[in-house]
Amino acid sequence: MHSQTNSCQNNSDEVMIELENVCKRFEDKTILQDISLYLEKGEFVSILGPSGCGKSTLFNIITGFIHEDTGRVFVKDDIGYMQQKDLLLPWKTVLSNVVLPLDIKGRDKKQSRKDAKRYIHIFGLGGYENKYPYELSGGMRQRASFLRTFLSSREVMLLDEPFGALDSITRGKMQKWILSMREKLGRSILFVTHDIEEAIVLSDRIYVLSSKPGRVKKEIAVDFNRDDRENRLFSQKLLKMKEDILKLL
Repeated sequence: MHSQTNSCQNNSDEVMIELENVCKRFEDKTILQDISLYLEKGEFVSILGPSGCGKSTLFNIITGFIHEDTGRVFVKDDIGYMQQKDLLLPWKTVLSNVVLPLDIKGRDKKQSRKDAKRYIHIFGLGGYENKYPYELSGGMRQRASFLRTFLSSREVMLLDEPFGALDSITRGKMQKWILSMREKLGRSILFVTHDIEEAIVLSDRIYVLSSKPGRVKKEIAVDFNRDDRENRLFSQKLLKMKEDILKLL
């Protein structure tokens, strides 16, 4: 895990993640250049950029799977990481899949399953505990993956294009669902997407990244319809913000 002792430019009690001037190269190619961003407690922040701009590399640095070449990374508490593919094991039931990270960490299995069962209904998976992944729709599989990520995190969830493989109707439903879940669960979320409307609808702030090497071109506060985010879709402000972001990409 990265150092948690360095001071942050923001209120350190509220900052969950902070990166300062992070760079990463693979062989002779610079993937990320001078990336600075932060996530505060309770925020939903999106990282938006074209395919291949280093978004997944950024998440791998935050989780510690790979290390930055230069710069500073601050991470507070355990992080749950959800990738685009649900990665559910086909031979395990929904319940066994969602507690898998806890089993790997050596948690008490009886307690882990008890904890998971508390949230099964909240996540819309009631009655599916003993089903197998092939028996679920795409949206249900993503809910199971989301629950697994939630259970393995304390306060921070990294979501890497979690709805990218879904059809547009299911994707819209999942966006509504994640907004409702956010209020119930109180997690801080860092969300990767290349869908501009999705980023605007879901986020408190957006970091727009350039193509390789990935740089932060702009940080955008999404400060309209904060209490009714679903209706951001129908706002003229969304269209204006989308237009501004398209000019950056």
